[in-house]
Amino acid sequence: MKKIAIIGATGMLGQPVTKEFINAGFDVTLLVRDINKAKQIFGSTVRLVEGDLKDSNKLRQSLDGQDGLYLNLSVEQKSGKTDFQPERDGLDNILEAAKNSTVKRIGYLSSLVHLYQGQNGFDWWAFDIKQKAVTKIKNSGLTYSIFYPSTFMESFDKGAYRQGNNIVLAGTSKHKMFLISGSDYGKQVVKAFQLDNGNHDYVVQGQDGYTADEAAKFYVDNYTKKKVKIMKAPVGLLKFFGKFTNKFNYGANIIEALNNYPEKFEAEKTWQDLGKPQVKFIDYIKKN
Repeated sequence: MKKIAIIGATGMLGQPVTKEFINAGFDVTLLVRDINKAKQIFGSTVRLVEGDLKDSNKLRQSLDGQDGLYLNLSVEQKSGKTDFQPERDGLDNILEAAKNSTVKRIGYLSSLVHLYQGQNGFDWWAFDIKQKAVTKIKNSGLTYSIFYPSTFMESFDKGAYRQGNNIVLAGTSKHKMFLISGSDYGKQVVKAFQLDNGNHDYVVQGQDGYTADEAAKFYVDNYTKKKVKIMKAPVGLLKFFGKFTNKFNYGANIIEALNNYPEKFEAEKTWQDLGKPQVKFIDYIKKN
């Protein structure tokens, strides 16, 4: 398996995975909305098809002649339940195109924390979409590798926890998260496509376990390139503003789930099959 199409390649988690496919010698095709942004990131190392998930013709074009398909989709924080959702409406279009193409294997980035849905009375439409996406892929008839990652190290310098020079926390994180770097995750995804050996669900976790509060303090104590501070936001305030804006509603729900999901280490099979993550949190902090 040497030809791979990737959807969602230019995002925070799409970039390291795409770069690992390129480094492994895959012939990479990307479906992108902004072709200039993709060129700036990846140069001439990939084939680019400009389009989006609403465009069935562009989807078919990006999948033409491909062996595999990797999906890095997400719910945009500003969006609402009835808006076009990549992991619901977009996925329907993707699977329809994939089933009528040469694609033999599909890889999908899910999450561990979405499994909090239904625990302690928690019910969020975004997690419902994620659960149904997994079911759709498993029922598609395509061979699949579905990845359920813990929190990414990137969350503390590029992602959800980072706001400018602040790491923003809310409430109290009750359980350790086994942080993984995007590059280590990318290597595991590539290995799954290289093995190409049946259907698999992979829990993706790194070596280091921290609560969000511990990870934030560790980052601030060890990052030396500029001053980064920890800010604590009241959960009640987030929930209040969440009644009026989608972005605050997203923040309140994802923080409640992250703070309360009882994560435990479950990545033994993934490490055996796809390799043990090598990047420790201190390594990531010093490098970035």
